Amino acid sequence: LKFADDTTLIGLIQDAEESVYRQEVSQLPSWCRRNNFEINALKTVELIVDFRRAPPPLTPLTINNTTVTSMEYFKFLGAILSKDLKWGAAIDSTVIKAQQMIYFLWQLRKHNLPQAMMVQFYMAIVVCPHLL
Repeated sequence: LKFADDTTLIGLIQDAEESVYRQEVSQLPSWCRRNNFEINALKTVELIVDFRRAPPPLTPLTINNTTVTSMEYFKFLGAILSKDLKWGAAIDSTVIKAQQMIYFLWQLRKHNLPQAMMVQFYMAIVVCPHLL
């Protein structure tokens, strides 16, 4: 048994016709069972991108009788996607990470760590964080 943690379902709703999208979502649990996956509806999220001036309220999405949480933004493959497709949340996240790294460098400097060790820390944590 595997968990379908990184499964993505993308649907396009045109002319306020959601039936095709909802049908795909309703078939997801049976597809998961057939392929020995288990979907955790409590960890499942929905991101709705709608650029209409006054979008109508949508019926909440359900999987296995559990309501799916609708999110303002979420992280997908390392990128932060928001419902307005703007970069604000992604930039905020990057700034916070940079501030944390600068704080650690400041702490090392404050405790008189040799410059060579500070450079090693910088290379390992700031330049190449994907190696951790």
